[in-house]
Amino acid sequence: MSPRKSVAEALGTRSAILDRSVAVASVEGLEGLTIGRLAAELGMSKSGVLGHFGSKEALQLAVLDRAADIFRAEVWEPARPAGPGLPRLRALCEAWISYLERGVFPGGCFFVAAAHEFDGREGPVRDAVEAQFDAWRGRLCKEARRAAAAGDLPAGTDADQLAFELLGLIMAMNHTLQLHRDPDAAARARRAVNARLGG
Repeated sequence: MSPRKSVAEALGTRSAILDRSVAVASVEGLEGLTIGRLAAELGMSKSGVLGHFGSKEALQLAVLDRAADIFRAEVWEPARPAGPGLPRLRALCEAWISYLERGVFPGGCFFVAAAHEFDGREGPVRDAVEAQFDAWRGRLCKEARRAAAAGDLPAGTDADQLAFELLGLIMAMNHTLQLHRDPDAAARARRAVNARLGG
């Protein structure tokens, strides 16, 4: 076997492990990931799975990175072409609602679930979850500031407060979808976002 082929196969195997891990962790949490379970489900040895990551914590961090890639593709990329400020903020919220409505992750928002699982702990996994939320909140704040500067939001709009409220609205939608299976959750979230952004 050529070195190039073996590297490609290793990357393919790692990718398959991550895809399965994201699906499992979405429903059962990052702590629900076990090397034995993944090995059995993927038809691999435990050492074969572990060899791609080195430790359970390294696997969890890689899974968070994969979930972040999926979130960016589902939420940020569709909204990016919208004009900066309020148009992009609206597009981000719509893509965000759609991402939950379509059940991109089987357990709802991957990062809300991870935050509930790790917010009371210390360590690299908690720090990585917090960093993802900080980055997303920063994106919302940036677009809110642009919208206020353009006069599309009231003068003196507190971008941090607006981002806090939008995060709360979408977390409420996620909760209502996941716990209550409410078919009106997305419509309620859209009404709430439109009311907050003035539409």
